[in-house]
Amino acid sequence: MKLFIGIDVSSKDLQVAITDSENYQKPLLNQSFSNDLIGANEVKKIILQLAKQNSYDKVIIGMEATSIYSFHPAYFFANDEDLQKINLETDVINPKNTKRFHDVYEENKNDPTDAYYIAEYLRFGKYHVTIARQEEYLALQRLTRARYEITSSLTRAKQHFIETLYYRVNKLVTVDKDNIKTSIFGATMLSIVTDSKTIDEIAEMPIEDLIDYLQTKGRGRFSDPETLAKAIRKAVRGSKVMKDSIDAVLSVYYAEIKTNQKLIKNLDKAITDIVQTLPEERILQSIPGIGSVYSAGIIAEIGSIDRFDTEAQLAKYAGLAWRQKQSSNFDSEHKPMTKNGNHYLRYYLVEAANLIRQRDPVFRKYYQKKYDEAFYSPHKRACVLCARKLTRTIFTLLKNGQIYQTPR
Repeated sequence: MKLFIGIDVSSKDLQVAITDSENYQKPLLNQSFSNDLIGANEVKKIILQLAKQNSYDKVIIGMEATSIYSFHPAYFFANDEDLQKINLETDVINPKNTKRFHDVYEENKNDPTDAYYIAEYLRFGKYHVTIARQEEYLALQRLTRARYEITSSLTRAKQHFIETLYYRVNKLVTVDKDNIKTSIFGATMLSIVTDSKTIDEIAEMPIEDLIDYLQTKGRGRFSDPETLAKAIRKAVRGSKVMKDSIDAVLSVYYAEIKTNQKLIKNLDKAITDIVQTLPEERILQSIPGIGSVYSAGIIAEIGSIDRFDTEAQLAKYAGLAWRQKQSSNFDSEHKPMTKNGNHYLRYYLVEAANLIRQRDPVFRKYYQKKYDEAFYSPHKRACVLCARKLTRTIFTLLKNGQIYQTPR
C-alpha cells in the first residue's frame, strides 16, 4: 500500500491533501500549513504517524513547480533523514500536467481541491522524476541559471544596440558588404561607434591616420588594417547620421554590454571552480566541444542521473520531445516540439550540441544529414536534433560512468 501527499504551494501556505491506494475517495487529511520550517515539520509529523500506523510500502509527495515557493518544501521533504527511512519520494510536477488532469474531473478550483487532485495525479502513477539533489548541484544550478539570464540580457542589449546603431551610421550595420572582417562588438568597433567625434572625423580623416588609429585601438591585431580602414571610412561616408539622443542610447547599451560581459566572465570562473569537484564533469568534458561552463549547466539541471530510468525520460524533462499528429492513414511530417520541460537544460544541451557538431565527426555527419532534410530553419532544426542525440549519449555515459570515445 502506498501513501500519496499532494501539496498546493503558495508564498504563505502549504495546502496538504493525503490519500492512500485503498482510501482515495475521501482524503485522509486536507489541511493548510504555513510555508515555512514550522509548517513543514508539522506535515512531517503527520506523515511519520500515518506511516507508522499503516506500514506503507512507499510514500510519494508531489507539488507543483511554483518557482521559488516550492523550492524549500521540496528540498526539506526530499532530504529529511527521518522521512528517508520510510522510503519517501518527492516529485515537483509541471503545473500544466496537473491542470489537464484536474480539468478532466473537476471544474471548481480552490486550494483544497487543487491539493487533492495533485494527490490523485500521483495515485494514478503519473509521477516520474524525483527532486532529490545534493547541495553541490543546487549551488551550481544557481550559478548556471544566473549565467543563462545574463547571457539573455546580453543578447537583447546587442540586438537593441544594432537597431539603434542603424539610425546613427546605417551602412556600418551591414559591414559584410564592405568586407569589414571584424565584430561590431569588438573593442575597436565599439570605440568608433560610441564616440560621436570619431564618427564625424572618420569621413575626413586621411587613410594613414585611420590605419594608425585602428592599429592603436586594436593593439596591432588586425591582419589587414588598410582594407579595414577603407571599408569603415566608406561605410561612414555613405551613412545617414543622427546624433544627440541616438548617441545617448548607444552609450547606455554599450555600458550594458560591457557590464554583462564582465558578469559572465566572473560567473564562468565561479562555475569552473565548483564543477571541477563533481565526478560527472570529467565524463561530459570528454565529449569534444563541451567545456566547463556547458558541462556545468547540463550537470546542474540533471543532478544525479539515477533520477531518470530511461534516456526518453531525460529528453522529455529537457523538453526535447515532439508531439505526434496522426489520424488514420495521415501522419504529419511537422511535429512541434513540446518545450514543456526544463528550458535551462534544453538551452545548455542545444548550445553544447552546436559546438560538438563542429568538432566530432559523428555529430557533424548527423547534423549535415538533418540539415539537408529540413525545409524550414535547417540550422535550428539540425541543432535541436543533435541536442536530442546528445541527450542519449549523455544518459548512457553517466549511467555507465564511461568516457566518450568517438566511434571509428
